[in-house]
Amino acid sequence: MVDEFTREQPVGEVVAPEPAKRWNKGRVGRLLLAVIAWLFLIAGVVGVGLHYSTWVREPVVLAASFASYFMVGAVIATVLFGLGRRWVSAGLAVAVSAVAVWTQAPMLWPDGSAPPGTDLVVMQSNLELGHGDADALVRTARENAAEVLTIEELTPGLLDRLDAAGLAELLPYRFTAPSGGGQGTGIFSKYPIQDGVKFEGFWLNNLRATMIHPERGPITVFALHPIPPLVHTGVWAHELSRIGELLDEQTGQVVVGGDFNSTWDHAPYRNLLRGRYADSAELLGVGALPTWPTNRPVGPAIGIDRVLVAGGHATELHSIHMPGTDHRAVVARLRL
Repeated sequence: MVDEFTREQPVGEVVAPEPAKRWNKGRVGRLLLAVIAWLFLIAGVVGVGLHYSTWVREPVVLAASFASYFMVGAVIATVLFGLGRRWVSAGLAVAVSAVAVWTQAPMLWPDGSAPPGTDLVVMQSNLELGHGDADALVRTARENAAEVLTIEELTPGLLDRLDAAGLAELLPYRFTAPSGGGQGTGIFSKYPIQDGVKFEGFWLNNLRATMIHPERGPITVFALHPIPPLVHTGVWAHELSRIGELLDEQTGQVVVGGDFNSTWDHAPYRNLLRGRYADSAELLGVGALPTWPTNRPVGPAIGIDRVLVAGGHATELHSIHMPGTDHRAVVARLRL
C-alpha cells in the first residue's frame, strides 16, 4: 500500500493568475482610457480657442472653419472620464463642454418668433465658376416662389443659360456683374431695381442695389462674395471688415445674400452680426446649416452660404442640392 503522503503529485498544475498581474492589466486599461479622454478634451479646448481666435494665419483660419467639430471632443471626454471614474477631470471636461455649448447657443436656439409684417423669399446660390445647372436653379427658384435671388461665380455663359431657362421671365429685374474665374455676381428680383453699385477694392464682385417692393418700398439688397481664406488670409479678413463697414452704412430694411467664405466660428463673420444684422439661421436656431462642399464623399461640412437681414426676422430657412456646383443653395423666407 502506498502511503498517501508519498504518492506522486500531478506534473501539470493549474495556476491561477496572480492578483498583481490582473491589477496591472486593469491599471494599463484605465491609463489608456484617460489618455484618450485627455486627447479629446484638448481637441475641445482647441475648438473653443479657434472660435474666439482673431489670428489671421491661414492654418488657424482654416481650422476655425471646423471649430464646432473640435468642440465635440469635450463632450466625448466627459463620458470617457466618467467611465474611468476620474471625477476631477470629468468636471473640467464638463466646464469646457459648457463653454462650447455657449459659443454655439445663438445658432441653436430661436430668437423669438417673427412679428407681423411682409414676407420676402430670398434665394442664395454659388454656381461654381458658372458650372451650375441653370435649369435646376430656375426650377428651384420658381418652386420656392423666390422674389430675390443672389448668385456668385456668375459667368456670361451661365447668364445666357439662365435666361434661356426662364429666369428673365421669373425675375425680370436685375443688376449683374458677370465675369470668368469665379468673380461674377448678380442680383435678380421680382420687383424693380435701381441704384446698382459694384464695389471697388474687392477681388471678387460684390454688389448692392435698391429694390422697390410694392408694400415695403425701398429695400437694400446686397450680393456678397469675399475672397476665400486661402493664402491671402489678410485680404480675406480685410474684405470682411470692409463688408461690415458697408453694411453699417445702410439704414432701413436690408437683405443680404452671399457666399461669405466664413462660418459662425470665424470672429470676422460674427462681427458682421454685432449691429442690427442677423443671420437667418441664427434667428431660427437651425444650427450651422452646412452648404459646402457637396462634391466630396463626406459633405457638406460647413455653412458659408448665408442670408442676413436688418429690419426683419425669418420664418423659414432650408438648403437645397444644386446640380453642377459644390454649394447647396439656401432659401430663406424673411419677415420684414
